[in-house]
Amino acid sequence: MALRVAASASRLSSRPQNPSFLSLPHPNTLKFHNPPSHQPRLDALPSLSQRRHVRAITEATALEPDEELKDWKIKMLYDGDCPLCMREVNMLRERNKSYGTIKFVDIGSDDYSPEDNQGLHYETVMGRIHAILSDGTVVTDVEAFRRLYEHVGLGWVYAITKYEPIGKIADSVYGFWAKYRLQITGRPPIEEILEARRKKGELCKDSNACKM
Repeated sequence: MALRVAASASRLSSRPQNPSFLSLPHPNTLKFHNPPSHQPRLDALPSLSQRRHVRAITEATALEPDEELKDWKIKMLYDGDCPLCMREVNMLRERNKSYGTIKFVDIGSDDYSPEDNQGLHYETVMGRIHAILSDGTVVTDVEAFRRLYEHVGLGWVYAITKYEPIGKIADSVYGFWAKYRLQITGRPPIEEILEARRKKGELCKDSNACKM
């Protein structure tokens, strides 16, 4: 009998105990962590004086409209009535907001003055792209585009045209476009445009009202 009891006790003690139950930590050893708070710390928020300082810097660095630029490096004479031309002009305007180096002059404006632009008349500038450097140098064709792009951080676009024969080829391609751009964009011949401007000029002179 004693042997059977001892054997039974031995079998009970040798049974594997439930590991999942035994592995649970004692309640007194458990540590609960609060979820992180997503609310910003008050000391991390900028103060009112700091916000005013940032706004003052932003306003101080805002560029003037290109028509009023005092320290321009190059002046672009463009045809504001040319829809395809205006795509490029608008792109350069957007880039120029960060540089302030290009002054844009619409040759079709009633305020356009050849005297203020190295004596370049409307008909001359309508023939091909013209740009004027701050020292008075006039550049045309692909060189004008290259100089303009350089002043807004895009010099790499036309960099290859500095080398021959690439430069001459590029000028030839542009010359073809310039010759036929009025037809390509659905506008009347240059003679009709000049006649319309002449009549408009006479109307302005006689009545001080520039309406076509």
